[in-house]
Amino acid sequence: MSTPESPDYARKLPTPEVKPPRRGSLSLIWLVPLVAALAGLVLVVRGVLQSGPTITITFDSAEGLEADKTEVKYKDVVIGKVRNLALSSDRSHVVVTVDLSKNASSIAVDDTRFWVERPRVGLGGISGISTLLSGAYLGVDIGNSTNEQTEFVGLEKPPAIAHDLKGRRFMLHTTDASSLTVGSPAYFRKMPVGRITAAELDANGKGVTIQVFINAPYDKFVGTNTRFWNASGVDLTLNAAGLKVSTQSVATVLAGGIAFQAYSEDKPGEPAKENAEFTLFSDQMTALAPPDGIGIDIRMVFGQSTRGLTVGSPVDFRGITLGVVKSIQIDYDPNTRVFFTNVDAVVYPERMGPVYHTLLKAEQSLGLAPTDMVALLVGQGMRGQMRTGNLLTGQSYVSLDVIARAKPVKFDPDTRPLIIPTTPGNLEEVQAQIQNIARKLDAVPFDKIGNNLNDTLRSADSVFKQLDKDLAPQAKKMLEEAQRTLQSLDQNLVSPDAPLQQNAGRTLEQIDAASRSLRALADYLEKHPESLLRGKPVVAEPAAPKEAAP
Repeated sequence: MSTPESPDYARKLPTPEVKPPRRGSLSLIWLVPLVAALAGLVLVVRGVLQSGPTITITFDSAEGLEADKTEVKYKDVVIGKVRNLALSSDRSHVVVTVDLSKNASSIAVDDTRFWVERPRVGLGGISGISTLLSGAYLGVDIGNSTNEQTEFVGLEKPPAIAHDLKGRRFMLHTTDASSLTVGSPAYFRKMPVGRITAAELDANGKGVTIQVFINAPYDKFVGTNTRFWNASGVDLTLNAAGLKVSTQSVATVLAGGIAFQAYSEDKPGEPAKENAEFTLFSDQMTALAPPDGIGIDIRMVFGQSTRGLTVGSPVDFRGITLGVVKSIQIDYDPNTRVFFTNVDAVVYPERMGPVYHTLLKAEQSLGLAPTDMVALLVGQGMRGQMRTGNLLTGQSYVSLDVIARAKPVKFDPDTRPLIIPTTPGNLEEVQAQIQNIARKLDAVPFDKIGNNLNDTLRSADSVFKQLDKDLAPQAKKMLEEAQRTLQSLDQNLVSPDAPLQQNAGRTLEQIDAASRSLRALADYLEKHPESLLRGKPVVAEPAAPKEAAP
């Protein structure tokens, strides 16, 4: 065996060739990081190209929000994501940084609204149920403006009306909001057609302005002649037809609501413009009442108690409310030493409707002023009366009515306020009649009548005693004789052994025998009618049978 050191082994090995390395050549191993870097660059460029604007939204708290997890959705489509949550410098609110997608960059305008969508339960139903499983998200109501903006103040609850909802807004003015709140429904013929979107105090603090949104196409029913009223709660009406309960819906009982209707169905007026202003009346009756027109101050002097009459009580004319009581003051006349009550009120004659215009035309034809219409009615017998409006509560009202055969009174149409003559009400008249009857009853001498009645009773008692003494024995004898007579009749007529009964029996037997003879004669004549002329033939008696020979 040869060793490595042998010359033969050395001759068999090849001669190595040494090649120097090439300068500037790359190894294939570097292709992997290069491809990765290129892919990352592509992703970065793509993200930059597809990314939208970054906006900040301010909320009172970050409840339910998480960075890099909470999404921004519009109509359930993801258009962004929350990137960061941070407290403001004064720690009064939370600043939420949101990255919007490229296709949603147009929503960053100044009238866009954001809110946190959470589960909510309200009169309109339950919303945000899906967030119980997926978590809260930011809701968006895209505005219609073209002014870009990156800083927003978030809403604490979803807006009542979205920007893409068709319809019109109207402004209602009232003295107080009552039970009306944002979100309360609006009704037309008891159908929900809108809702209240805002309510705020007026600058002077003397009223409330309510903004209501009416959905299309129902907003066309709001015209210049439309009346709005508060439909909250339950309206109870007690009249001759019974008890009537009226309400728009259960929602109005709980959260309030409003309703509207044209004052005149024949003349609804032109369609109202956006943000047109209306008066919100307290109830439907007040809303649909005729126009008030010019008010006339009147005064009525009552010599009776005004218990049950309060400030605000109606002044009625044959079922139509013409005005209200403004003040009630008691007064005293030192000359006559009589107390009386001054009731001041304001009335609106135009509420009488067509009657007012008829009277006005009549007055103008006579050359009278419109204020003299009251004088004309007073001359025809119009008087003021206090009447009971509710027997349960005892509330009263003032009734102006034309009284037949009313006594003439002096009336000055130039005095202010106008003095309207009064007359006792129906209840007072009944009370006066009762008092008159009571006085007449007091004049009746009941004591003398009682004494005379006692004397009459004593005389009658003595007469009865005399009759009992004198007539009772004779009446007893008469009854005994009558009893004996009845017994005799019973023995002669009813008893079987009575002669009358026996004679009647024999008579009946003879009548029966005669009846049989007549029947036999009738049978014979029927068979032998010739016997009536010839008589009955002699028939030989049959011979006796011969005895047989022995």
